Amino acid sequence: MKKQSGGGKGRGSADDSDLDHEIWRHTAATIEPLKRAKARFHPASDALKAGGKAVGASRPKVSTEPERPPAKPRSAHAHPEISRPKPSPAKAPDLALFDRNSVRKLRGGRTEIEARVDLHGMRQDEAHVALRSFLFSCQRRGLRFVLVITGKGKTNGKAPSEEGYGERERGVLKRNVPRWLDEPELRAIVVSFTVAAIQHGGEGAMYVHLRSKNRV
Repeated sequence: MKKQSGGGKGRGSADDSDLDHEIWRHTAATIEPLKRAKARFHPASDALKAGGKAVGASRPKVSTEPERPPAKPRSAHAHPEISRPKPSPAKAPDLALFDRNSVRKLRGGRTEIEARVDLHGMRQDEAHVALRSFLFSCQRRGLRFVLVITGKGKTNGKAPSEEGYGERERGVLKRNVPRWLDEPELRAIVVSFTVAAIQHGGEGAMYVHLRSKNRV
């Protein structure tokens, strides 16, 4: 039996190659292409492409000025308020002369004496307090003409005794009452004063004219 020539061997290789091509065509015809996934979009990508910076991202500004220390709270004594000068108290007016027409009416009984105080037998300190209290009270009540009785201050020429003490004290009051009426506090409410008529005590008493309480 003769051996197969080399030509048979070459034919077998060609058949295998044709078979491989046939299988590839069949496989390629049945393969479906894969769907491409949509490209993801990121705003930073375009920004980086355009200028190298992300959209909305900005570098913090660096201030070249030196930082100032925080302001210190103002002290209450740093800028003291300018104190306004206190208004000086109004100066009490000087005593005036007693109105002559008013004197005539008082002496003739046509003007009523609205109140009276008798300082008989009082010591100087007691009389001073009593006079001030009486006049301020009358002025608050709106009275205008009052009578202050001091006593004439005459002595009987006898040696000083307990009985004659009151006469000598009244003589001191007769001199001191006008001085007390000239004090600033009393001048603020007293217009004037004068010696009373005989029927009201004469030289041992005096009329006092008080200011209206609305004018003090």
